[in-house]
Amino acid sequence: MTLKLFIIVKEQILLKMGKLFVEVKMMTPEDVVKKIQEEDIKIVDVRFVDLLGTWQHFSVPAHTITEEVFEEGIGFDGSSIRGWKSINESDMLVIPDPSTAFVDPFTEVGTLNIICEIVDPVTREPYERHPREVAKKAEEFLKSTGIADTAYFGPELEFFILDDVKYKIESNISYYEVDSVEGVWNTAREEEPNLGYKIRHKEGYFPVSPLDSLQDLRSEIVLELEKAGIEIEAHHHEVATAGQAEIDVRFTSLLQQADNVLKYKYIAKNVALMYGKTITFMPKPLSGDNGTGMHTHQSLWKDGKPLFAGNGYAGLSELALYYIGGIIKHGKALAAFTNPTTISYKRLVPGFEAPINLAYSSRNRSAAVRIPMYSPSPKAKRIEVRFPDPTANPYLAFAAMLMAGLDGIINKIDPGEPMDKNIYDLPPEELAKVEKMPKNLEEALDELEKDHDFLLRGDVFTEDLVRTWIDYKRENEIKFVNSIPHPAEFYLYFDV
Repeated sequence: MTLKLFIIVKEQILLKMGKLFVEVKMMTPEDVVKKIQEEDIKIVDVRFVDLLGTWQHFSVPAHTITEEVFEEGIGFDGSSIRGWKSINESDMLVIPDPSTAFVDPFTEVGTLNIICEIVDPVTREPYERHPREVAKKAEEFLKSTGIADTAYFGPELEFFILDDVKYKIESNISYYEVDSVEGVWNTAREEEPNLGYKIRHKEGYFPVSPLDSLQDLRSEIVLELEKAGIEIEAHHHEVATAGQAEIDVRFTSLLQQADNVLKYKYIAKNVALMYGKTITFMPKPLSGDNGTGMHTHQSLWKDGKPLFAGNGYAGLSELALYYIGGIIKHGKALAAFTNPTTISYKRLVPGFEAPINLAYSSRNRSAAVRIPMYSPSPKAKRIEVRFPDPTANPYLAFAAMLMAGLDGIINKIDPGEPMDKNIYDLPPEELAKVEKMPKNLEEALDELEKDHDFLLRGDVFTEDLVRTWIDYKRENEIKFVNSIPHPAEFYLYFDV
C-alpha cells in the first residue's frame, strides 16, 4: 500500500469511527428503546457514581424502560451510598442519560448499561453531592465565562495486572502479598518449568514477548473499550515489573471522558477476570518500583479552534500559560481530589519519575506539568498534568483541574519560569525554591480546607461537598490507616 493510499484509508476509517462516536453520544431515549428491542436486551443496568468514584448500580427489566423513564426517572434508596443522604431523606431518583448506553459484554443475559443523573424526587433539582453533576456544572461554568466552550481531557490510566492478591488486617496481624508471573522475584519459583522471562524493576518499558506476556489481554480490553464507544490511541506495558500496563484513551470533553474512565475501569477489570487475573489501579502496590499514575492531558477550545497554541514557551499561548499558573498555584489543594488516597503519596516520592515538584517544562517528565512536543500542529497543543493517579474520582478531579486552570486565566496567574533541567539533579538551595506536592493525604486535605474558593465559582463545587469530602477522608481513611501498626514498624522498632 502506498503512503498516499494508506493516509486516505486511515482518514476514511477515522471518519467512520467519528460518525460512530457521534451516534453513540447523540443517542436519544427513542434510540435506547429501539436498541433494547432490536438487540434482544432483557435487563437494563442503571449506574451512578458515589462520592469516592466507584460505580454503583441496580437493574430493572428491559420492558420497563420507556421514553417516559428518561423524564420521570426511577426511584431508589440513597441512604447507604458513601457520603450521600442520611436515612431520614433517603428517597432519590436516577434519570438515565441515553447518550451513555452500551451493551454489557460480560453478562450472560442481554444487558444494557446506562449512566444516570441523580435528582431529588421532591424538588426535581440535581443532587449536589453527585460527582457527575459537578462535572456538568464545570462544563457549564466554562461556557459562561466566554473563555472557551469545550475542555478536552485525555487521561493515561496505568494499572497492574496481577495473578494473586492477599491481604488481611486483624488486631494481631497485618499484611498484604501480591504476585505476578512476570514479577522479578519469581525467577526461582516452581513453574514446571520456569522459563525465566521475568521483567526486572524499572525495565518493563517496552520489551516484546515473551517478557511482555500480557499483549493479548490488553488487546482484548482495547477491543471491548472500542465496542463501548471509547476511542483508544495505544496500549503497552509500563515501566514496572509484575504486569504494569497502560491504555491511552483519545481526548474528548470533560464529562464524556469522566464517564469513559468509569467504563474503562469496569471493562479492564472484567476482561482480566476472564483471563484468571486481577487488575488494581492502586498508585503504589509494589515497593521499589514505579507507581501508577493518571497523567491527564488538557486543552481549551472555542468555536472549533484550539486556544492553547501560540508563540510563547513551547508553542503555548498566553492563555495556556495562565492555565498552568492556576494548576501550579492550586496544586496542593487539587491533590485532595487528584491524589485522594493515603497510598497516593507512596507514589509521590523521589526516584520513580514521580512529579513531586510543582513546576512546568516542555520535555521534563519530572515536572508536575509537562507540555508534550510530539506534534507542531496547533490542534495537538495541550498540557499534561502529571501528578493525578487513577484512585481519583474523575468527575471531581477533572472538574477541579479545570476550575484551577480557569482561575489562572481569570486572574492572569504567572506560572513562573519553566524548569527544563532534571529537577532531581538540582542543588539543594535551588530545589528548595520549587514548591512541592503534599507529603500525605492529611496535608492535602489541610490545603484544600484553606484553598477552595476557586472551586466554588459558578456553584460548581459547593461548600457542603468540599466539607463532606474532607470530613469523610479524615474520618474513614486517615484515622483508620493511622491506627494500624505497619509491618515496616516491626522491622524498625521490634527490638528497641
